[in-house]
Amino acid sequence: MESRKQLTGTLALAVFSAVLGSLQFGYSLGVINAPQKVIEQHYGRSLGVLPEEPLLLSENGTETEKREVHPSVVMYWSLSVSIFSIGGVVSSFLVGFIGDLRGRVKGMLMVNVLAVVAGLLMVMAKMWKPHVMVIAGRCVMGFYCGLSSGLVPMYIGEIAPMAYRGALGTLHQLATVTGILLSQVLGLEFLLGNDYYWPLLLGLSGAPAVLQSLLLPLCPESPRYLYIKRDMVEEAKKSLRRLKGEYDPSADLEEMRREKEEVEKEAQVSIAVLVRSSLYRQQLFVALMMHLSQQLSGINAIFYYSTAIFERAGVTQPVYATIGVGVINTVFTMVSVALVDRAGRRTLTLIGLGGMCICAVAMTVGLVYLSVYSWMSYVSMSAIFLFVCFFEIGPGPIPWFIVAELFSQGPRPAAIALAGCTNWTSNFIIGMTFPYIEALCGSYVFILFAVLLFGFTVFTYLRVPETKGKTFEEIAAVFKKGRNQTPGTRKTGFGTGTGTGTGTSTELEQLKSDSHA
Repeated sequence: MESRKQLTGTLALAVFSAVLGSLQFGYSLGVINAPQKVIEQHYGRSLGVLPEEPLLLSENGTETEKREVHPSVVMYWSLSVSIFSIGGVVSSFLVGFIGDLRGRVKGMLMVNVLAVVAGLLMVMAKMWKPHVMVIAGRCVMGFYCGLSSGLVPMYIGEIAPMAYRGALGTLHQLATVTGILLSQVLGLEFLLGNDYYWPLLLGLSGAPAVLQSLLLPLCPESPRYLYIKRDMVEEAKKSLRRLKGEYDPSADLEEMRREKEEVEKEAQVSIAVLVRSSLYRQQLFVALMMHLSQQLSGINAIFYYSTAIFERAGVTQPVYATIGVGVINTVFTMVSVALVDRAGRRTLTLIGLGGMCICAVAMTVGLVYLSVYSWMSYVSMSAIFLFVCFFEIGPGPIPWFIVAELFSQGPRPAAIALAGCTNWTSNFIIGMTFPYIEALCGSYVFILFAVLLFGFTVFTYLRVPETKGKTFEEIAAVFKKGRNQTPGTRKTGFGTGTGTGTGTSTELEQLKSDSHA
């Protein structure tokens, strides 16, 4: 009965308002792909390398005349795509600063200005030089999304009741893949992905920010932020009651009090301190490896390669097959929402990574023998769909919110910033290098991802703890226990942090006195 009380209308409103930023993130990720040929035509005309005539499309949405793309257009188009990730890499370092400056809610409100500016730049792309306007808009939008992809999981992780923390945390990924799917559908040629409406298609990237700006003022601030960061006990109590309904908040406040004591011991932790500190090394290694497993799994390569595979399989409209992949992406993220607080984070991640590894091998077999056996095209297509299913069951959504679970309030903002930077950087590297890797390896390209996935599966089995149903204090105790059992320390109890020789106590003293903390 108590758990039902914890799911209130205010909590639902707060989570919905927050994940609008994730929807915007997903839309911005996917929107640039569908209208590529149309936008390249406008770039070419603006640069003076193509005649002033509209792009002619046949009935099935393909070019009636194949033209070789001018190198200048290729350069500006590549920059239009990659500048988004560069903006995200830069801004991800500021997540902790923005989140702590005025709070999680006001932080999300502040960065919405960036999204609106980015949307306006792109919707007005035809009014000046399209390549300059789109690149500027994508850069600002990437800067926004780098902040949003850190602030949203941070806020949701801090307001979610323990029993629903996994499911609510997974909603970040669900909103992201929904945004990708929405951009794919709206990007169809007969909707907005055409010569006339493409600036509106890109400009809609900023639309969710407008709605979010109207809803966020109605949402309570994170109680953990109010209590632990600002020492505002009464305000934290009011926020808890707004989020969970009328109940006795003493147990939650007591848990926050214990975490606050730990924070006061460890001091505020900057990124520099976090990287150097052996006190958080295990948690940080796990967090970064989980984000690397998400991006180096080959999921983006699957999306890049799926259209070509569908074409070779004889699909007359591969764009619709790609949208089908987007639908499966969304559906299985919903499955993860339902399972993550039952099966657990570690279990779902293991199933996802292991399944993706098998699918990558099946994909390779299908591609190698496609020219020999025509039915191998069905093996390839099935492997694509199953690969996406396994990704969204665990490796897709879980890394985004598990970082907030692995760290206490002191190092949490710095850890989320560092994990976000790792995610964005590896995303950028895969996006830039995959075409060259594919040209080098040919049909065997997914064997590389299969090897990486096998390694990530073994790492998850050996090193990633289960966080389901544990308080932040209990999760931290798991890592403390591991440190207490390392050579040179003396174990005296589970997670107490006392009697550990010079290991933990010396590290705490260093953290207190470090000039960067």
